Amino acid sequence: MLRFFRRNLNWKLLSLALSLLLWLVFIREPELATSVGVPVQFRGMPGDMEINSELPERVQLEIKGPSGQLTPENLTDSAVILDLGSVHQPGDRTYTISSDTVTLPSGVSFTRAVPSQIRLHFERRAAIEAPVKVRYSHMPPEGYVIVDERVEPDKLRVIGPQASVQEVSFVDTDSIDLSGVVAEAEFQVNTFIPNPSVRFESKPVVRVRVRVEKRR
Repeated sequence: MLRFFRRNLNWKLLSLALSLLLWLVFIREPELATSVGVPVQFRGMPGDMEINSELPERVQLEIKGPSGQLTPENLTDSAVILDLGSVHQPGDRTYTISSDTVTLPSGVSFTRAVPSQIRLHFERRAAIEAPVKVRYSHMPPEGYVIVDERVEPDKLRVIGPQASVQEVSFVDTDSIDLSGVVAEAEFQVNTFIPNPSVRFESKPVVRVRVRVEKRR
């Protein structure tokens, strides 16, 4: 047993001295309090549900700890993490921000959050095939009219919270300028949904073919 303790004795003593030095430095640091803005993150989102409420990007945390632990670099990975795994039905859910929902560096403790609670509204995910409406910034030259308009595809699939999806009657294109068109023209344009809660399931690009003729 004595031989075991004597093995690498110098290294063991050096490690002990360094540990003691670090401990002394740590406990001599003054404890400070500060406020820091951290992102709100979600985990365990149910696959058939959507959040249909305003999402706070950041929450202000009041924290305290040794001054050396409260540097911006040390707090980079701090966050509020909300577990949504228990959501199975549509409706409101309120989450209280506590030390259990906050990730902080070792030695830093949580005091309070502003806001202290976050309420989210959940809805079932829905999808529809929305017709594409073509927008024109300028019509054909004087004396010419549009005689044919074709859109490919003429419908795009959009998804999102059920209530928001039900409000979508169409999606529209970026505006097309026909001021210089006197025959046939083809345009590839993006489409747009005004409701930010709803999104396209695939690439929101369509091809618009327009045929213009002189008015008889």
